[in-house]
Amino acid sequence: MIEKSDLKVCRSGLEERIGRKIWLKSKGGRKRTIIHEGYLDTCSSNVFTVRCPVTSAYDEYVSFSYVDVLTKVVEIRFDKETDSMECAPETLPPV
Repeated sequence: MIEKSDLKVCRSGLEERIGRKIWLKSKGGRKRTIIHEGYLDTCSSNVFTVRCPVTSAYDEYVSFSYVDVLTKVVEIRFDKETDSMECAPETLPPV
């Protein structure tokens, strides 16, 4: 079961990485995977937003909840292969 402290750990881990390049892989339904590439834009109390540049004049914004990350509906990778983030409470250092 996901606890409030797990959400805080996940949110604080993402807040440290605002502005960094991010790749998100999410389940888009039946036999479908959606991959977003962009920059971590904002972190609010329940969701985080990613800015995905489409053209030089247009950016697309997508948002996900921290629960999506904790339940592994969304996988996150950052600009360095070694800097992947899993928001499982046992894998992150204490806050």
